[in-house]
Amino acid sequence: MTLDGLHGRSALSAASQKIETPVILFAKRLALLSILALLTACGPSPSTDMVLREHPMYPGIQDGDFFIPPVPQQYLISSNIRTEVPYLGPDEPGSIVVDTYARRLYHVHEGGTATRYAIAVGREGLSFRGTGVVGRKQEWPSWQPTRNMIRTQPDMYAQYAAGLPGGLDNPLGARALYLYRGGRDTYFRIHGTIDPASIGRATSAGCIRLFNQDAMHLYDNTESGTRVHVRTLDESLALEGAWVDDEYGRIVKVPDGMSVEEAQGHIAERAAKLPPPADVLPDPMGADRLAAEMAGT
Repeated sequence: MTLDGLHGRSALSAASQKIETPVILFAKRLALLSILALLTACGPSPSTDMVLREHPMYPGIQDGDFFIPPVPQQYLISSNIRTEVPYLGPDEPGSIVVDTYARRLYHVHEGGTATRYAIAVGREGLSFRGTGVVGRKQEWPSWQPTRNMIRTQPDMYAQYAAGLPGGLDNPLGARALYLYRGGRDTYFRIHGTIDPASIGRATSAGCIRLFNQDAMHLYDNTESGTRVHVRTLDESLALEGAWVDDEYGRIVKVPDGMSVEEAQGHIAERAAKLPPPADVLPDPMGADRLAAEMAGT
């Protein structure tokens, strides 16, 4: 029997009055709980909501005067997450190894292991091969475009010819390591970024970018004078295998037994099915799925 049915009777019997009281009390209690829920929703959001949106290794960080936002989850595909891995290269413990072809950076440890970081590689990051050292470290570094950058892209860089102070709008991000060789600055930088979407991709400008959280982690574990080796293509192929860009420009490994051309053909088929524009990331795990598809798993 519904409340409407009870109130619709012209006369209430004693039995119906006994039924009505608990029903009405229950309805009032339910309405009160609903109001309380609405009032709670108007208050501050629970902290667990923010926790669920943040990766524990890439949270928001208050760093002095600046708050570094958490890395959005869609950019944290498995290959972009900092991790400890076995290391098979010939480099000594303590070394930093940069692979611009596989877009990853290693900080080598004792016992045949390394911390692996995902990187973005800019045009300037392709200009150096071989070995240097960390000649300088800087928190919240200032930035000044090179003469060549101003000459070739004046509309973008001329306004910054006098330099840009460190901060949340600075393209070097929260930390920078400056590579020297023979006592001279090579203009090769390992640094943070204000563009987390670029990690794992090739970019038009800059050197070697990491998520700001990763740049801070590497910075804190690196001393001035640390050896830095930037691999050649032959070294990369021997140690990492071949890599190609997926349909979103993210780096993915070519499976063993598949040629680069076959992998690129597979990716081209996927790219043809994308709605424009193709530079969005509608599928956060797309790169992981692509690797599985190409491997036949």
